[in-house]
Amino acid sequence: MRRTLPSLMALQCFEAAVRHLSFTRAAEELNLTQSAVSRQIRGLEDFIGRPLFERVKQRLVLTVAGEAYAAAVQDVLDRAEAATLQLMAYRGEGGVLTVAMLPTFGSRWLVPRLVDFSARYPDIQLNLVTQVRPFDFDKVEADVAIHFGPALWPGAICHRLMGEDIVPVCAPGLLKKPLLDARELLDYTLLQHTTRPQAWNDWLSAAGLQDMDTHQPSLLSGPRFEHFFMVIQAAISGLGIAVLPQFLVAEELASGRLQLALDLPVRSQHAYYLVHPATRTDVYKVRVFREWLLAQAAAAEG
Repeated sequence: MRRTLPSLMALQCFEAAVRHLSFTRAAEELNLTQSAVSRQIRGLEDFIGRPLFERVKQRLVLTVAGEAYAAAVQDVLDRAEAATLQLMAYRGEGGVLTVAMLPTFGSRWLVPRLVDFSARYPDIQLNLVTQVRPFDFDKVEADVAIHFGPALWPGAICHRLMGEDIVPVCAPGLLKKPLLDARELLDYTLLQHTTRPQAWNDWLSAAGLQDMDTHQPSLLSGPRFEHFFMVIQAAISGLGIAVLPQFLVAEELASGRLQLALDLPVRSQHAYYLVHPATRTDVYKVRVFREWLLAQAAAAEG
């Protein structure tokens, strides 16, 4: 089916006129005559069926429709230019790889390892963005994502990277006395992670605490934080006890800024996954990143 689109030249003339608010200056930028730019925009207005510009006291201004259309046109042209320059620069190989990652996992585990990837694949430019929940790859600009949870992501393939052990941690000096069992943790403020609302419930159940329903109010009453790095800092500050992946707080435990509230690691029922659409499985930049990341994860798990 033929798309309902105006000509590229008309869009370029419109975008330049929007930036300059002048047909004459737009014409100079595009190496056209002022009348040519005027004809292109008039044709665009006829195509759309609405005026995009108007004259107010001899000044060229956008109409309400023109303002709305300008934002969309500028975005489309920017994307088209970026894609063209990328293809010209990398000849279809390499290019920009956008990785949507969990913030704390990315900063503490992935980013320190990326120097090796960049040395191996200098033709690939990494673009790291944060996403804490699954998303639609058709609506978000990302080639791959790092996901924690079950191996489920509609329309995508999940490659297992690694599991994790969960431990309760706190600032040195927070505990009144050494804890002997999990039940004693309920006497303290339990810090909450909003994207893992069942973290404390899961850890305490695995640690052997019975009648969880009785303790539910205590499990959910602590301060809530969206990101792990916030929970970690809250624990360091003495705000309460946090239950966290041990590998994400290994540095704090080694330095003494945090201590184990109870030395009882619990294996999480979920894992970290590299996720990408099935249609991008054989794309060069996705394939080499997948192979490299799986090798890094295998080495980390030992």
